[in-house]
Order: sequence, then C-alpha cells, then structure tokens
Amino acid sequence: MARTIWILGDQLGPDNAALAGAREKEDVVFFVESERGLRKLGYHKKRLVLLLSAQRHCAEEMRNAGWKVDYHELGRGVSWESALAAHVKKHKPDRILLAAPNNYDEQAAAEKLAKKFPLEIVPTHQFLVPREEFIAWAEGKKSLLMETHYRRVRQEFGFLMEADGKPVGGRWNFDEENRKTFRDWTKAGKPQAAVEPVKPDKITREVMALVEREFPKNPGSTEGFWLPVDRAGALQWLDQFIATRLAGFGPWEDLMVEGEELLFHSVISPLINLGLLTPRECIEKAIAAYEKASAPLASVEGFVRQIAGWREFVSGVYWLKMPEYEKVNGLDALRALPDFFYTGETEMNCLRQCLGQVIDTGFNHHIQRLMVLGNFLLLAGVRPQEALRWFNEMYVDAHDWVMAANVLGMVLHADGGFMATKPYAAGSGYISRMSNYCAGCRYKPEVKTGPEACPFNYLYWDFYDRHEKRFARNPRVGMALKTLAKKTPAERKAIGESARKFFEELRVER
Repeated sequence: MARTIWILGDQLGPDNAALAGAREKEDVVFFVESERGLRKLGYHKKRLVLLLSAQRHCAEEMRNAGWKVDYHELGRGVSWESALAAHVKKHKPDRILLAAPNNYDEQAAAEKLAKKFPLEIVPTHQFLVPREEFIAWAEGKKSLLMETHYRRVRQEFGFLMEADGKPVGGRWNFDEENRKTFRDWTKAGKPQAAVEPVKPDKITREVMALVEREFPKNPGSTEGFWLPVDRAGALQWLDQFIATRLAGFGPWEDLMVEGEELLFHSVISPLINLGLLTPRECIEKAIAAYEKASAPLASVEGFVRQIAGWREFVSGVYWLKMPEYEKVNGLDALRALPDFFYTGETEMNCLRQCLGQVIDTGFNHHIQRLMVLGNFLLLAGVRPQEALRWFNEMYVDAHDWVMAANVLGMVLHADGGFMATKPYAAGSGYISRMSNYCAGCRYKPEVKTGPEACPFNYLYWDFYDRHEKRFARNPRVGMALKTLAKKTPAERKAIGESARKFFEELRVER
C-alpha cells in the first residue's frame, strides 16, 4: 500500500502523529511551501526565514535518514491543493496521513481537501492536553480560569507534584518571588546571562536571500537572523537555557531593561511552536534542574506554568471559541492601529524600545508584549482585529492559535472577560518599577495630565472613565473605579482633554 506522510511547517518534531508507524523505506514524506500561506499577512522577514529554513532542514534531515521526500518549494501559485494534485499524480498514494493542523483555517482547508484526495487527518500530539479533552472540560462555562486548568494538568502529568497529591513546596505558584523590580536588579549587581545567537548555515542563508527577494516590503530584515532551525539546534538552545538562564528566569521574568532584550528568558516559543521541541521534554528538563538543585523552585515553577499552563490554555480557548472568536470586540474598541507600530517612531521610550526590538529581532518577552505594547493598545481602544493582525505579522513565534486568545482575551479583554477576569490595564507606575525605560523618555511618569505627563497615566484613567459602567460589578477592578469616583470634575476633565490631545497629535482617529 502506497502511503504519504504530509508534514506541515509547524509540525517538524519527533511527536508528529502522522509519523506514528510510518515506514522509512516505503512511505513518502510530503512538504509544501504554500504561497498563499506565506503571503496571508505581511509577516516579519525573520519569521519567514524561521518557517522556511526549519521546514527545509527537516526535509533534508529526513532525506539523509533514508526517507523519500517530495518537497514543493515556494513558487507562483504553489498551494496545498496544487502540490497535492502533483504529488498524487506522481506517487499515487492510497493514503495521505496528516496530523491535525494547529490553526483553524488550515484545519478547515485540510478537511476540504480530504473530499478530493485520500487524506486522513489524525489527532495531533503537539500539546499535552488533547483538543477534545480541553473542550469537554471548558464547554458551557461562562469564563475560564487558567489557574484551574494549570493545576489539573500538573496533577494529571505529575509535574512538580508530591506522592500525596500536593504541589512540591506546598504551593501551586511562586508569583510573589518572580516579580523583582528594576531597583532589585540594580541592587543585585545587574545580573545577566548571555544568549548565543545561532550562525545561519547554507540552507538558512539561501532562505534569507529568497525572503529578501520575494518579500521585499515585509517588515524587518533577514540580516542578523539568530535562531536555531533544526531539532539538534533547538535541543542545544534548550539545554543552554536550562544551564545558564533558568535559575535567574523566575526572579527577573517581568524585568525590562533597555539594551538587554532577552535577559534570562528561554526564547523557546518559536521552537516549540514549530514542533522542534516538545512541551513535555522542556518541562521535564526544567524539573530535572530543580531536582539537581541547579535551579530554584520558583524559577522552575514559573517556567512550567508558561508551558503547561498558558501555552495549553491559549490553544484550548482558541479551539473552543473559533471561528467566532477572532471577531470579538467586547469593549467596542474602534481606533485604528497607529503607524508607529510598524516604524517604532514614537516619543514614548517604552514603546520605542519594545517596538524597535521586535522590528529588529521579531521578538519581545511576555511582559513587553502585555504590559507595554498590549497595555497601550488596550488603553487606546485600538480595534482588536488590527492589533491581532500586527501581533501575527511581527513575531517569530506567532501562529493564529497562539495569538488569538493571547491578544483578544488576555491583552485586549475583547472577549468580555471569558479568558481573563480583569483587563490588564496599568499606568506608568508598573513600567517605571519594572524597567529603566522611563529614564530615557521625554515624558514624566510622575506627572498625571498635560503635555509633560506620561500618556499611560491619563490613558489609564480615561480607559476606566469610558468603561466605568461596564466594569461596575467587576470586583477585580473595584479599587480603580473607587479611585476614579473620588476624582474631582476638574481632574476628570483634564484626563479626558489630555487623552484627546494625545490622539489628535498622533492623527489616529477613533
């Protein structure tokens, strides 16, 4: 029986379900560089390099291991359907096996193709929690708590659990120990850990030239591409993090320092999202470091939470709520995305630093995304769909399933609080505590309104002024609303006027 294994560009790892039981000398492995998929949005050039180089490396490795590989490179009109038609005509497979795509539109497209070709879609193994299991757990709930999901996953897999069913250390999370400020970092002697960029090899250099040629107007540059693109490189990257940065990850995970983009972060999301790393091996290696006393429990738990908690949770919410989810706008946000999100040209230094970094590297860590860029988009009332498009375009770890719940639910509170019980809104105080961005800014964080004031200060109160009735019964923002209610009419007028002038100067209409 002739059989084909179809591997998508984000299914490149050892746990690809379609490869289970595959016959190395008999089956054909099938890859496609879909023009439609790669041009769906104006993706950052480094993201395109990562996707294409990783897929080409995977194909080359399988070819060298003795597999028969049918690889369809990017070209005019190359699509899943055209490549499948050519493949079927040449190889005449009785069965084509495909692990369930991670993104909704790809799943829908694959199901459509299954009506024309002998295509069988099998459940994916790229997540700890099967899609159907999460949906069964969440179905019918008015809102979800990530913490409940996280504890359930830890109990099921035994991650950081004692034999008696209690969490190691007697606590489920160590957030309080993992929020050290910029002042704390300075007092500690400004600890750092180097992240060694990966030098592009021949395949990657060829892809870089291709991207510059075929996608000249896309954001960013291929120059300075810095990530691993194959399984061996990904494992080495993970091991380097475990050995040199995991111990410091916990206390400094919320820290933002000008000129120190990565600090103690793992930057494994681009790799795990392509399948080059599995969630389980990342978690187990971190736990092993704790058991060997080479990393503290607070750091390890914080890392485990990101994978077993947030990564699994956002995927689950995505599949529970799609396709309607990408249309939500629970706060009626109507402002256009400012142009400076693509240029980085703004007088707000915190925004300028984070935007400059993502334009240069295709990466920000989670606090830069949530509490600087996302916070601004939330307070400014930017249309959720425009914000989602930007996040999907600009980040090397972006995929539809990653960004939908993160941006629409977590960042913008556009799903009405289904995913997050409160909006993640903040004034300048948080950014001032957790970074040194304010020191290099022309705005003053201690000033609340007027042309000298940090815009986050009046935008924060303008946000709650606009949504006062909407959040009146939300206990998690009760303190903010009580403080707002105590402000005088003159203070509230100054807040509104400062916000209006700020957006007028940006020429961003609402």
